[in-house]
Amino acid sequence: MDSTSIDLVGASIAGVEIDGETLKVRFEPAYLVKTMTGSVERTRWWQNGWLVFEGAALEDERVLDDLPAECVGGDVVENVYTYRDMLPVPLESAGHASCNLKIKGSDHALIIDATGLRLEMEEVPKYIEHLRPGH
Repeated sequence: MDSTSIDLVGASIAGVEIDGETLKVRFEPAYLVKTMTGSVERTRWWQNGWLVFEGAALEDERVLDDLPAECVGGDVVENVYTYRDMLPVPLESAGHASCNLKIKGSDHALIIDATGLRLEMEEVPKYIEHLRPGH
């Protein structure tokens, strides 16, 4: 099975848009890692996009003053799944959702609690490099 995931460590969080109970976290860029079945090599790509939370509340708006910034990891929760330092692509889910993303150089984290989430990626991914074992 081929798989794609966003590596949250090193992703650039450009900002957050708030429209009522919809919060959109802008990744510009997000770094994707693609794995092909039967291959030990993986590939790295970049792509801009949004992590959209519905029925959402931002815990502490002070984090917005620290953006744009680099994400240094964290958790995204989708119902019973917790994704640490990564997001599967595609991702869309109704039910409990949240995130706690650490921001480089900030005392505040991007903490959102919501009733659903989805990824909205733009255009097509752009190739960066092959990731070979041991290198």
